[in-house]
Amino acid sequence: MKDGFVKVCCATPKIKVADVDHNVNEIIKLMYDASENGAKVIVFPELCITGYTCQDLFLQGKLLDKALEGLDRIIDATNGIDALVFVGTPLEVDGKLYNTAAAIFAGHILAFIPKKNLPNYAEYYEARHFYPGFSDPVCIGYKGQDVVIGQNVIFTTPAVKGLQIACEICEDLWVADTPSTRHAMNGANLIVNLSAGNEIIGKAEYRRMLVKATSARLVCGYVYCDAGDGESTQDLVFPGHNLIAENGTLLSESKCFKANTIYADIDVERLRTERRRITTFNVNDPSQVIDNNNYAKITFDIEQKETRLDRQFYRFPFVPADDKERNERCEHILSIQSEGLKKRLLHTGAKKAVIGLSGGLDSTLALLVMAKAFDLCGLDRSGIIAVTMPCFGTTDRTYNNALTLAKTLNTTLREINIEKAVRVHFEDIGHDENDLSVTYENCQARERTQVLMDIANKEGGLVIGTGDMSELALGWATYNGDHMSMYGVNVGVPKTLVRHLVKYYADTCKNNALSEALLDVLNTPVSPELLPPKDGDISQKTEDLVGPYELHDFFLYYMLRCGFAPSKVYRVAKQAFEGVYDEETILKWLKTFYRRFFTQQFKRSCLPDGPKVGAVALSPRGDLRMPSDAVSKLWLDELEALK
Repeated sequence: MKDGFVKVCCATPKIKVADVDHNVNEIIKLMYDASENGAKVIVFPELCITGYTCQDLFLQGKLLDKALEGLDRIIDATNGIDALVFVGTPLEVDGKLYNTAAAIFAGHILAFIPKKNLPNYAEYYEARHFYPGFSDPVCIGYKGQDVVIGQNVIFTTPAVKGLQIACEICEDLWVADTPSTRHAMNGANLIVNLSAGNEIIGKAEYRRMLVKATSARLVCGYVYCDAGDGESTQDLVFPGHNLIAENGTLLSESKCFKANTIYADIDVERLRTERRRITTFNVNDPSQVIDNNNYAKITFDIEQKETRLDRQFYRFPFVPADDKERNERCEHILSIQSEGLKKRLLHTGAKKAVIGLSGGLDSTLALLVMAKAFDLCGLDRSGIIAVTMPCFGTTDRTYNNALTLAKTLNTTLREINIEKAVRVHFEDIGHDENDLSVTYENCQARERTQVLMDIANKEGGLVIGTGDMSELALGWATYNGDHMSMYGVNVGVPKTLVRHLVKYYADTCKNNALSEALLDVLNTPVSPELLPPKDGDISQKTEDLVGPYELHDFFLYYMLRCGFAPSKVYRVAKQAFEGVYDEETILKWLKTFYRRFFTQQFKRSCLPDGPKVGAVALSPRGDLRMPSDAVSKLWLDELEALK
């Protein structure tokens, strides 16, 4: 359970209708298997001790008595299980029969959760056999002990900080006013559902959508365990369609009619972070929260140890893995960027825009966005003034690519060599040209920005910024140099995504010359080209200096979007980049990331306008309200402790 992860399991036994001994044997076997695999919350289907399809056999005392015997066997078997187990069973209370989930831990029954919403339409006849469950918990006598029964029960454990588990049963999920909504508004962040849903055409997709949407709406983990093999097929077939979702993302799913035990690692810490972030998710709102006195809080104490993670962490969290989805995402992002710029052009009445075109990745993307925005505005692309400004570090490769891009996109190309102006400035400030320090580099960057701003004034246009979100996160921009513009179209796009946007444009532009130039830009090392080349090749490679952007984008996503602590970021990064980078390399660049992220906030605090594209953004007017002088000690100390 380290780092807030808790492993959950859905297990669908192969049952025999009304054969309690057989069913209990199957349940116990699956329960032990799940525990061996590290599951700490194990969920079985609705009424699985007897079978959901017993129909009028539920009116037979013989079956109900046997179900209680079977439940006792399961309770005894949990003595060797370090997990909270939910199992479905009929339960008679004061002459009324309820469809319940029994919550069991370490040889004890903790509570019974009754099903509230009993379907009695189409193929369902539950009201014929069961009474609707009630919300407020009460105590009943069971085997000589007082046991809570009621829907309003939340289970907690000190082993996972903040974990709060609640339960509903099948139809409870499908109604307008779900018990899970009430549970979530009272603090539950993991909902389990014991279900017995039959299969018809289209229902699997709807079920999947419902579970995902519920987990997103309630900002919770949702564990849905379905009945399957062995239920009566007299009129219905049950698929064993098990689903585990977290905040709108499907973590694990069984195929219908296949092996039906699935696992997933629910990140409770991330759910808590997300609820804190979304201030409209207010569990203290008296208009939404049931009085806590109406909820029973039951504690169970599982063993605290590191969870073996089955959960996979994709190396590129900003980039969809699926080709079709990635292409759709690229088209959508290009539209967001170009629509943002279109509005700024129309609002200012500007008919021209100026960009510094280096032949590198970021300025290439910005130029493509400008072309699209000019088309949307009905403006001639000749109003795009693409300025290439060769200086000491410019290579023939990037220079020629810049020329090709400007020409094939029908923009106005201007070439202004800034070497002379920079040398005059060196002389003015007393800087030795042989001193290749940051002053040498930044004088060039600021001269370029001055040229662009002055051309924009002369032409009545806007300077369009090219810097991307990854550079902003690291502060890899010259203050009042490339850091400054009149509108930054790339500020919401991380470097790992920039590459895919340019590649998508190259694949879809239907212009061979443009496509070839774009592909060569993609194959060019990322560089500001501020130091002299070596043998005509780029000598200054950004990723050699600040680290691989694929690592920094990964760090940025899990630190800012997910709220992970440094040690947790390191843990999941080791898993994601196993075989790509060793642990020492990951830790080295993670320290660099935190150090630079904190020290460079002052550059983000005066960031020019630009469109938000994804869930992570760094604008001081939007997503990131961070003091420019906050210190990184707390975060770096945690990483130092990992040695």
